[in-house]
Amino acid sequence: MNLKLVLNVVGRVLKMEAVAMVIPLVVALGYGEDPLPFLYSILLVLLVGLILSVLPAKKHFYIREGFASVGLIWIITGVVGALPFWFSGYFNTLADCIFESCSGFTTTGASILTDIEALPKGILFWRSFTHWLGGMGVLVLATAVIPSLGIRSHYLTQAETPGPVFSKLVPKQAQTSKILYSMYCVLTLSEVICLKIAGMPLYDSFIHAFGTAGTGGFSNRNASVGAYGSFAIDMIISIFVLLFSLNFAVYFLLITRKFKEVLRSDELRFFLCVVAGSTLLLCINIYPLYSNVLETFQYAFFQVCSIISTTGFATTDWSFWPNFSHFVLVILMFCGACAGSTGGGIKCSRVLILLRSIRREIHRIVHPNSVEVVKLDGKVVEEDTVHSILVFVGCYFLVILSAALIISLDGYSYTVSFTSALTCVSNVGPGLELVGPAGNFSTFSSLSKLVMSLCMIIGRLEIFPILILFSRQSWRRA
Repeated sequence: MNLKLVLNVVGRVLKMEAVAMVIPLVVALGYGEDPLPFLYSILLVLLVGLILSVLPAKKHFYIREGFASVGLIWIITGVVGALPFWFSGYFNTLADCIFESCSGFTTTGASILTDIEALPKGILFWRSFTHWLGGMGVLVLATAVIPSLGIRSHYLTQAETPGPVFSKLVPKQAQTSKILYSMYCVLTLSEVICLKIAGMPLYDSFIHAFGTAGTGGFSNRNASVGAYGSFAIDMIISIFVLLFSLNFAVYFLLITRKFKEVLRSDELRFFLCVVAGSTLLLCINIYPLYSNVLETFQYAFFQVCSIISTTGFATTDWSFWPNFSHFVLVILMFCGACAGSTGGGIKCSRVLILLRSIRREIHRIVHPNSVEVVKLDGKVVEEDTVHSILVFVGCYFLVILSAALIISLDGYSYTVSFTSALTCVSNVGPGLELVGPAGNFSTFSSLSKLVMSLCMIIGRLEIFPILILFSRQSWRRA
């Protein structure tokens, strides 16, 4: 392991994070608020970043260093991002600050805050801006804005990009990152404009656009999106969370006019069918609770979009919905968005390949001599990819169960413990009962908060970059 070079990359990303903190600093000054929490944070992060970035190191950088760098960067980014919260004095413990920061950068959206509207606008802006920074990926942003990291940057983005298969839009990774962030910025600004036209204040529009773009779910209102009581705002956010839940390669194909390849996307069709089917099931189940079909559709469609995209916004307290609706939403938490999107969860492409693998095994039992392959988008999925998906899903459940076991030490019910772990690993935000859309995570112990913070990072990086950090072999010299 080339540790010095790994720390060198960490230092460069920390300098970028310090620069990012200037934006909420300007917001705080604009609203006449105390800028010191950001000033202290910027100076401290910049100092550490400068020290690490000048470490002399050999340029031996391979997949092992890439995965270790990504794991370390995300853990350190989450801790460092907590500094403005800590210096603001609005948070009780350092564990609370780390939880809120990790929830922001990993686009989980779970919160320990009981009165969000009591916080300064600068702090709330930073809280939501972390969604936007973490949505597309901290390392994807780094390769887009830093001229040269001096390493094979595709190893970093390979470890950070969600999905079973990593692919670049164009041959150069830096150019791919710039294309991705160009589309990301255009979609974000488009949503800001739409929300402003729909009557949402400009500051609120940016907050909710950041939460939507990163599929995170932090709001500056205690009642989340439900505080506005607007059908237009609900529909705008619903549509945009779906747009950000799609593989960004689809947009690149549309831009390059490869429409047939878009139509051949099995994952896209599967995702849209799951959204439509889940919305229909919820509408049927909750119809007796609302006054008419349109209102029923409004709440059902919004929550389906919010949960499957792992955004976590809420327009109503769906904890009071029937148990059938709860099960549907929990299944969507597992499923998640498309690969190559800003959403979390297992990812639709993995679920689809898993289902087709099950169908193949059934066919093999019935017809032992037959030869059948798993296909996606008309192409054969390699057996190594199928195997890695099975291992990933197994690890996914093991992490959730292990985390739930530790969280259960706080004495809460099985539902609370399990859905708390699930919502953190899947980067969704709300769970059930105590941690439902109208609840929060403030009453958990510091140990549980730190475990859930780690779960958020594990889920965002899809497990293995963090597990590699705990492997003794990873730290041996090559």
